Amino acid sequence: MKHFYLVALLFVCALGFSQENAQGSADIEGFKLYPNPVTQGKVYIETKLNSPKKILVFDVLGTQVIETTLLGKELNLSNLDKGVYILRVFENNKVATRKLIVK
Repeated sequence: MKHFYLVALLFVCALGFSQENAQGSADIEGFKLYPNPVTQGKVYIETKLNSPKKILVFDVLGTQVIETTLLGKELNLSNLDKGVYILRVFENNKVATRKLIVK
């Protein structure tokens, strides 16, 4: 069963990166995500511009579990179960995709 989750995670990552390249988007300048792994239910997302960001979070099966707009730096993830997620951040026509671990 662990192999299935690993394959699903790799598929979601590959799909996310292939979509990013197809759109011609570049990684967000100065992108920082911490702490990762998340232990207190909050994660902080910083960029050079710190403008409003659209946040999407997907589980390992590719199901979207969160969609929100972040005006500051703090994102509350306390309603997520423990596990591995894919985080996509959109800011000014640029995209950053990262693996996010919730413990």
